[in-house]
Amino acid sequence: MFKSLSLKVIIFGFIFTFFSSFGQSFFLGLFNSSIRETLSITHGQFGSIYASATLLSSLILVWIGKKIDDVNIFKFALYVTFFLSLSCFLFSKIFSITFLFFGIFFMRLAGQGLSTHTATTTISRYFNKNRGRALSFGWLGLSAAEFSLPVLIVFLLSIMNWRDIWVSISLLVIVILPILSYFLVKEISLSSREEIDKTNKVSEKFKQWRRSEVLRDYRFYIICLNMFCMPWISTGTFVYQSFISSSKSWGPYVMAQSFMAYSILSVITLFLSGFLIDKFTSRKLLLYMNIPILIAVIILFLFESFISAFVILGLYGISNGLTNLLGSSTWAEIYGVQYIGSIKALSTAIMVFSTAFGTALFGFLIDIGFTIQDISVIAMILIIIPLVMLFSIKNKLNPTYI
Repeated sequence: MFKSLSLKVIIFGFIFTFFSSFGQSFFLGLFNSSIRETLSITHGQFGSIYASATLLSSLILVWIGKKIDDVNIFKFALYVTFFLSLSCFLFSKIFSITFLFFGIFFMRLAGQGLSTHTATTTISRYFNKNRGRALSFGWLGLSAAEFSLPVLIVFLLSIMNWRDIWVSISLLVIVILPILSYFLVKEISLSSREEIDKTNKVSEKFKQWRRSEVLRDYRFYIICLNMFCMPWISTGTFVYQSFISSSKSWGPYVMAQSFMAYSILSVITLFLSGFLIDKFTSRKLLLYMNIPILIAVIILFLFESFISAFVILGLYGISNGLTNLLGSSTWAEIYGVQYIGSIKALSTAIMVFSTAFGTALFGFLIDIGFTIQDISVIAMILIIIPLVMLFSIKNKLNPTYI
């Protein structure tokens, strides 16, 4: 299905999304207790620091991320690798609340931000005909990390100090990623593209939007509002899962076990949606991206049974798979690939910001006495409004030809 060079790009994307996990919420949350115990801080303090550091990283990403349009992929990957390794090392040295803020800031920027940005931008730019399937395989790296690393880290925390784990991660990053990047994308240039039928002249007439033009396009904001939904709701759910479990009387292990449904359905969705994107385009699938998470929030509002946790997380997994893929391929379809790095940097920053928004909003609402049912209603409203807006412009999502 994929030729040699194309396969290398996909493997590169898989590896970088896997290594992005070190800056993802699910991974950093595994060290929550250890860090709070070390610094003697509360859940609320940790959440506030996490949200503010994440917000700052999203702002910086807008500026740094656009550089991928100007720098050779291999060279950009090396910059990201060194930054990620240094960030992991600095995270092992956290000794104060101020240092915790900068530690989370660097990990969110290097991991969740730049590592995923590098992977998805490279794949989105290189592929045309098989972009959906290529992105689906690339995003499996993060799914593999979500499935395997929590168990591994819990085991390592039982036999190692948390600081030593982060030093080990730093060494792993700096040893493995440069070597693999060299063999995988050394020959990839900014102009490298998937081989397609040379008789197809459509791409020659396709307008390549600059970021300044995209910022003046109202469609961009409506699409972003819809892509905003899954990250903020899922992050809020994951960070405050203990609150949800106690509110529903599910017991301490139900949410953790239900992550199996989340991981499995994320992977299945990645596989299926990759083929669907190549067949029907991202623009058509975009309309259905948030339907599963809307149903999940309704179930969260209505039902108390512990079985509903598995259904809710499973539906989250479906929307997560769709959001990951569509968040990368939609921009390439509508705005072209010449300036995709700067556009993706902006959209990735919005995604990172939305995770900070979710953490802050959930925490604020919980602190002022909102129940999980109240929060569910707010979530429903914030899903439905952008969804209605998106359906109102569904016939205006086509690319511009010149």
